[in-house]
Amino acid sequence: MVWPVASRPDLDIDGLEKDTISSGAVSGFATGVFSIPEGMAYASLAGVNPLYGLYSGLVSSLVASLTTGTVLMISTLTSAIALSTGSVLDVADVSDDDMPRALFTVTLLTGAVMLGLGLARMGSMVSFVSNSVMTGFVAAASVLIIVGELGDFSGYDPDGSNKIAEIWDWFVHIGDWDGATTAVGLVTVVLVIIGKRIPATEKLAPVIVLLAMTVAVTILDPSSVATVADIASIPRGLPAPDLPAFALIPDLALGSVSVAIVALVQGAGISTAYPNPDGTTASPSRDFRGQGLGNIAGSFFQSMPTGGSLSRTGISVGGGAKSRWGGIFAVVWLGVLLLLFGSLAELVPLAVIAGLLFVIAGELVVGRLANAELAAHSSWGSTAAMVVTFVAAMFIPLQWTIFIGAGLSLVVFIGRSFQGGKVSELARSDDGYWSEHDAPRTLTSNTVTVIGLRNWKFFADVPRLAELMPRPGDASGAVVVVRSRDLDDIQSTGLRMVDNYRALLAESGNHLVLAGVQPHVAETLERTGIADKIGPDHIFLAGPDVTRSLDDAWEFAHDLVAGDS
Repeated sequence: MVWPVASRPDLDIDGLEKDTISSGAVSGFATGVFSIPEGMAYASLAGVNPLYGLYSGLVSSLVASLTTGTVLMISTLTSAIALSTGSVLDVADVSDDDMPRALFTVTLLTGAVMLGLGLARMGSMVSFVSNSVMTGFVAAASVLIIVGELGDFSGYDPDGSNKIAEIWDWFVHIGDWDGATTAVGLVTVVLVIIGKRIPATEKLAPVIVLLAMTVAVTILDPSSVATVADIASIPRGLPAPDLPAFALIPDLALGSVSVAIVALVQGAGISTAYPNPDGTTASPSRDFRGQGLGNIAGSFFQSMPTGGSLSRTGISVGGGAKSRWGGIFAVVWLGVLLLLFGSLAELVPLAVIAGLLFVIAGELVVGRLANAELAAHSSWGSTAAMVVTFVAAMFIPLQWTIFIGAGLSLVVFIGRSFQGGKVSELARSDDGYWSEHDAPRTLTSNTVTVIGLRNWKFFADVPRLAELMPRPGDASGAVVVVRSRDLDDIQSTGLRMVDNYRALLAESGNHLVLAGVQPHVAETLERTGIADKIGPDHIFLAGPDVTRSLDDAWEFAHDLVAGDS
């Protein structure tokens, strides 16, 4: 007997609830602490006050944790979202007077796009951004992370017309690097890498190194090492309500769509990597809605755009999270830390943040190497999509790159679908089994030719289908049985092709029989009058038995041949 969860006699509901709350409190602390260095680092990528990176882990994350279908998902600021957001603000040429409300407007619009897609049940749309495109995008984002932090890492801000030129300028001016700043950045990178290799410190290595390096720099007081206090003020407390700049919506709307796409695609794999503990399947559309509601709410509390974070979710689950309480407590702990120690964030050296981002960029590249290899070995189209996406990001704003990538994904998808249709001859053996062979080019008089159609989905592919069908030539009294069980629907282009082929066969005294016709296709043929032209008795509907309709059509076709003879 299957008991409802609330009434199962062997299940201690109170104990289960206490367990999920306690495990959420423990995992939430690790996630909340980790949100401090990452939030500040990612905000610096977007070129905005690190304070807003910290605030992004509060209201937005809380609302998303309460409303997404994937209960373990942590929705927060990520590197790719931050880079895309910075690109949107740059392209829109937002003035200093319009900041930070322009930033909150991007958050609002990003949330509105997410919510709209979720309400429209378009959760599957992320499937149209291919693995190869996302691999190229992530690789490009990794390079952009490094390029964007070269100045803070070394004390020298490179200049150039594109990212490649900036990297070149940075190396050429190695003599202008500040020694103390570079040393802090290098030591940070080394310590984080070492810390991540030690099981005891693996999860919180960035936090430990950030605290240690901040204390060390504060004690040694190297005056040339810039800190967060040099670029922003971090008050102790929680974010006060603030309104987005609604007048800037027209300037920021299109760019915000790109931010939403980046965020949703990034978060799409979380439900698979971390399925719901109770075994329920999370709806992608509900995840869209939850992330959208989080951003809309967060936009009124000084949050940057957020989305499902695979790395932050991994930290939460690794810390023991078993329910939504993991995300809820992550927000609670982060809020407590900001209330008690928020202003101390001003002491963090910018070189330490840059070092953390260098490591994050390296991890992103390493994590995508297997995907890059798959794309490179799968097809030239996948390889081209990956390379074009990567190269485009080096020369054009990142917000446009995701649109280019999505377009390439669609082109590759249509190209593969267009080439996927197959026409083959099906031959029936004496023992009743069917085998598949290359379709003949022409018919033979007084014979039955069975043609199988597979993977014909697009109307644009119909002309190629017409060319591959066997021609009557000089044959007469032949019957062509077309098995169309794989065809769920038929549009006007396909209907015209069927009618034209029927007419072509009839002109020379040959016959057309349709087998495995799906009910909806049969209704369309009848409604358009084509069924009457073919002959209702020449149409055999698909049934639950896979080959029954084909067998019946085959026997009927042989009776036709015998009658003509």
